[in-house]
Amino acid sequence: MHLSETANTGFLFLAPWLVFFPVIGLLINGIFGGRLSERMVGAVASLASGAAFVVSLLLFVTVSGSHGEAMRWHLAEWIHIGELSLDWTFRVDSLSTTMMLVVSGVGTLIHIYAIGYMHEDVRFKSDPGRFRRFFVFLNLFIAAMMILVSGDSYLMLFVGWEGVGLCSFLLIGFWYEMDTLARPSWANSDAAKKAFIANRVGDFGFLIAGFLMFFAFGSFQFDAVFAKAHEVPHEMIIAITLFMLIGVAGKSAQIPLYVWLPDAMAGPTPVSALIHAATMVTAGVYLITRSAPLYSVVHEAQNIVALVGAITALFAATIAVGQYDIKKVLAYSTISQLGFMVAAVGMGAYVAGMFHLVTHAFFKALLFLSAGSVILGVERGHHHAAHAHASPLSQRERARARESKGKKKEERHDAHDDHASAEHHEAFDPGDMRNMGGLRKTMPVTFWLYMIGTIALAGLPPFAGFWSKDEILLDASHHSQTIYWLLTVAAFFTAFYMGRQIWMVFFGEARHEAAAHAEESPKVMTVPLMILAALSILGGALNLPFEGFHNLGHWLEYTIGEVEALGLDMQVAGVSTVLALIAILISWLLYGRNPMKQGQVDPLKKGLGPIFTGMENKWYVDELYHAIIVTPFNKISYFLADVIDWRFWHDWFHEKVIAGTYNWISFIGLNEYADQKGIDAIANGLGVWTQNFSATLRKVQNGFVRSYALSVLLGVVLILGYLVLK
Repeated sequence: MHLSETANTGFLFLAPWLVFFPVIGLLINGIFGGRLSERMVGAVASLASGAAFVVSLLLFVTVSGSHGEAMRWHLAEWIHIGELSLDWTFRVDSLSTTMMLVVSGVGTLIHIYAIGYMHEDVRFKSDPGRFRRFFVFLNLFIAAMMILVSGDSYLMLFVGWEGVGLCSFLLIGFWYEMDTLARPSWANSDAAKKAFIANRVGDFGFLIAGFLMFFAFGSFQFDAVFAKAHEVPHEMIIAITLFMLIGVAGKSAQIPLYVWLPDAMAGPTPVSALIHAATMVTAGVYLITRSAPLYSVVHEAQNIVALVGAITALFAATIAVGQYDIKKVLAYSTISQLGFMVAAVGMGAYVAGMFHLVTHAFFKALLFLSAGSVILGVERGHHHAAHAHASPLSQRERARARESKGKKKEERHDAHDDHASAEHHEAFDPGDMRNMGGLRKTMPVTFWLYMIGTIALAGLPPFAGFWSKDEILLDASHHSQTIYWLLTVAAFFTAFYMGRQIWMVFFGEARHEAAAHAEESPKVMTVPLMILAALSILGGALNLPFEGFHNLGHWLEYTIGEVEALGLDMQVAGVSTVLALIAILISWLLYGRNPMKQGQVDPLKKGLGPIFTGMENKWYVDELYHAIIVTPFNKISYFLADVIDWRFWHDWFHEKVIAGTYNWISFIGLNEYADQKGIDAIANGLGVWTQNFSATLRKVQNGFVRSYALSVLLGVVLILGYLVLK
């Protein structure tokens, strides 16, 4: 190891430990976790992530002490082919340390929360053995994300980029063979495959951008690429940045590749929080910000990026209005808020985009983890009600099941039987907001924490979301009125659907017995939520729009260049705040004033009719993709597999052309003609000729002396004749 490009090392030597600590954590749990208790497994994983956070803090101090100078720590040689020379080098600057702190800080809180969450979740799913596997995957996620944000080249970034894609696949499909009710189902594994495939489409764009980059610049190293940005043809930079946008659309869930993110709710709630708040989906925003020197020279690409983000923000917000699953609402909210970030960095407002990335990590992690608390609370209430109403018959059935089945199947039978006893075979979904109501009474701590996250997301002052969202809106008002109004309307819908969620989940009377018996979550889950709630309230102080308080902007200037600091525009802030309040008021008129009753049709559906049906069904985008992509792909695949591969290639070409020709040559050509009529005929002919010749010679050997004397005489005459004639 050695230092490069600076003499003030500080704690720079710790840079590799950003990755080493999570890897050590996953190795300990992977190798020795079977002998450790759940608390120890969770503690090891949390300490590994927490250690990465401490390293991030020390690297932040190092960069601060060097007045923002970008530093690099060379770990090992990597790729040296021809003129290409890439090493495994960590880049530590103001942008990377910001991402490190967000990933490791929020990630550590999610790890701690997951100890309590997964303790119950693995038991609801009747498979406690998976507790350890979950934390191994979670540590791997942090390690991959740390590689992504600390790499000194696009290729090292791509390694982390693919790593988080792998981790999302493993964690979304964590319960790969069952659904939320622990029934046999492939829904979760299908969701994991959907995420993996959608991201592979995005990665194709990233790879094409990488190939073009190497062709144009001859390098993947950031400084080497950025130094030549003005020397490369304009069209080439446009191509690179737009192909890069395809990768961003996949990883950060933008139109048209956003469809995987809502299905990512199939994973346990801590996974949802980690993907949506701190890791995977922020990678695209980071990529554009890191590539600011490229995007800044092609305004055409910037406009396209900004427009894609703004349209995504509004489109996803409308879908969130019509969802009933508590996590699906937040999932579409994430897509919408990512649209805000992508629009911001597309406009060149990199500080605003990163500011919203940081605050969003705080309040969206808070909301997702609080949603997990709600779901577990309702699940506890459901099991409480189920056990209270379990009939003697069901108990006898469970006893017979214990005798006839193994332990694991017995436990699952118990869980299913409990559900059936309590709900009369009704499929109960603990995440469906229509099964909730009145939870502010039974889960008061979670309620107040959820309220804080909701206010922050709705963008009401003085919470963190207000400052970051309004900074984006202010930049948009200077850049493009179209983008400004798309984002403003999206912000209105954001406040509305979050208000709708609050009224449906926490107010009114319980619409299900499970909600009536819901129980508050333990402190191991609520304490991390309290920390996130504090950050959601105070996080705006990172970049207040006042002279002397634009801290994040000044910090990021070291990496992305000088940034114009915009003050507080009362008109923009006033419009967004008033619209948010109006949206919350409308949500109260529809859902709060007269709370929904069990079995009641959604009030909004009565007023909007087919429009609400479209929002509820996600504007049928998944169905459209199935019709124009999935179904034709399946039909083509079936045609290729059945007709081309099996019938043509296997049955005809292999069986008739290859095997048939071989058989004909073997049995008819070689066997019948070459062997039997050729080789055998020659051999048999020699035998017959030998027999005939022998028979002829046998006539000479007749046993009479006179014959032999005559033969001698003839021989002598012939010899004498020959000699005379000669």
